[in-house]
Amino acid sequence: MFAEICRKEIQDIVTGHPEIIGFFSNYGIILPENHKVALDKYLYSLPDEMMQDIGIGHEQLLVHLEYFLEKQKMMMDADQRTVVESITIIGGQDKSGEKEDVTLTLRAGSVTGVVGATGSGKSRLLADIEWMAQGDTPTGRQIRINGAIPDVQRRFSPEHKLVAQLSQNMNFVMDATVGEFIRMHAESRFIRDANRMTADVILQANTLAGEPFADDAPLTSLSGGQSRALMIADTAFLSTSPVVLIDEIENAGIDRKKALHLLVKKEKIVLIATHDPILALMVDQRLVIKNGGICRVIRTSDAEKKLLSRLEKLDNRMQTLRRQLRNGDAIQMDGYNGRWY
Repeated sequence: MFAEICRKEIQDIVTGHPEIIGFFSNYGIILPENHKVALDKYLYSLPDEMMQDIGIGHEQLLVHLEYFLEKQKMMMDADQRTVVESITIIGGQDKSGEKEDVTLTLRAGSVTGVVGATGSGKSRLLADIEWMAQGDTPTGRQIRINGAIPDVQRRFSPEHKLVAQLSQNMNFVMDATVGEFIRMHAESRFIRDANRMTADVILQANTLAGEPFADDAPLTSLSGGQSRALMIADTAFLSTSPVVLIDEIENAGIDRKKALHLLVKKEKIVLIATHDPILALMVDQRLVIKNGGICRVIRTSDAEKKLLSRLEKLDNRMQTLRRQLRNGDAIQMDGYNGRWY
């Protein structure tokens, strides 16, 4: 692959391998788009003074390019092999040593809630899944991927994580704009049209966030809700992790239903820890955590779905009241005999 690309004309590389453009731009080298010279010949034609300013020689630059292309191929091959259709949770024990009598399989495109009191062990369950525990965590749980024990190398590889976790608190410290951040992620995933993908991610994030933001907004200026909306959209479109763990999305000020729909549409396996009754009834099933263990699995019933419809009407009314407060308007009654529903 490396030798073949080096013999290609630059104009063909610009259109066929845009990721290489990003590689050279990191060294301050801008490839001429319409150049009909082979890549290796063009690189050797660069003045020695220029290479000295960059701090790298011609040969070394080609070595770095070869390594870059090898890593790219490894990532793409690994992504193709990692088709996760299901994860299975095999119960361990709670804090008292009582056995968890549960073996639960979660499939792609499903959403499972995790409910329980503060400190009951919800985050521990999410951590076990993220860690792909094999009886080596305090709970003794085991996780299977497609019914099998996860490959050891993949389990501990930082490059090919099967799980993406969105925590309660998300604060950016990176000195970059929203567009720059998403574009860098797209380029790192070797997306052909990184600019289009960046626009799509930001567009979807703005459908989730309570307050819209532009691609030139600094990351550090985003609110908690905007940050969470951006990362949910980023996870749906760009993350190769098939399993998404979300901790208390209700506190983020985003559109919960749209967020879940987006992740499900992308065939993610979604687990969400929540105290929100509306969110708990939106999911397919919920795991009840007590004393560090899974004590019950509840499938969302038809009666609960009917209740969800009523709760959503109440929630919509509360959202209207919040908008009135933000806008400085007087609070208005619904007109239903003066009652708030």
